[in-house]
Amino acid sequence: MSTVNDALNDECEALNSIYGDDTITITGSSPDTAILKFPNQPFSFLLEFPQEYPDVPLHITGTHSTGNTARGAGEVAVTALHGILGNVYRPGDVCLFDLVEEGGPALEALAGQHGEAQDTTKDATDRSATSEHGEELALTSDPAANLPPPQWAITEATTVNKSVFVARACQVSSMTDVTNAVSHLISSNKKVAGATHNIKAWRFKNESAATTQDYDDDGESAAGGRMLHLMQLMDVWNVLVVVTRWYGGVKLGPDRFRVINNVAREALLIGGYVKEEKTKSKK
Repeated sequence: MSTVNDALNDECEALNSIYGDDTITITGSSPDTAILKFPNQPFSFLLEFPQEYPDVPLHITGTHSTGNTARGAGEVAVTALHGILGNVYRPGDVCLFDLVEEGGPALEALAGQHGEAQDTTKDATDRSATSEHGEELALTSDPAANLPPPQWAITEATTVNKSVFVARACQVSSMTDVTNAVSHLISSNKKVAGATHNIKAWRFKNESAATTQDYDDDGESAAGGRMLHLMQLMDVWNVLVVVTRWYGGVKLGPDRFRVINNVAREALLIGGYVKEEKTKSKK
């Protein structure tokens, strides 16, 4: 399957010529979507390419497969790949080759850290939990668990039609902070690791005032982008927000986006990342 984006078509053809025919497969259009398989690695990822690519960056929307790695490895891998994308992407230049070259060694290290587990190959559309509060699944040890724990601002659980939502927010100032915070959370919290979705969004500025902002839907399509838009409207910086959802078996439809943004906003307020809105004057 090809796309109307000539630069993307040429890039996919070159990538498959170098690494093998099924390294990247275009799966949809408007926007263009694809599956990227890393050579000799257990991980494959879901990608989305805006019409303006490569003038604007591609999006990593989740994992397609995590092979035989332990539960939680997918979330950590997606966050790590986001960081690598931020390093290799330059506006106007295609970046898939650099993403594969830079990402391969990092993903190999992650696969080694998370070891092997049975029955953990998950498609991004098939990660629903069977109970309200997610499954209690054992994780292999991860070096991130030995890092100082992030200072999370955590909301109370919100239950809507048996789905449970919890939001967390912590301070970050680099992609390393984002990766470490997510890795620590997934490695040290079995309930979070076993959740249906861990939706993430982050914004930060460095010392030279360069800005970075991105999101990870983790299979809950469009939720991460909406959460990032909320953070933009609230003008919050140097913060990572993670909204965890345990699916309860009842589809919420578009209302799930309202709930996700509500708990995300609550976490930002609890953490002091935004000032409370002024009380409206009485009429």
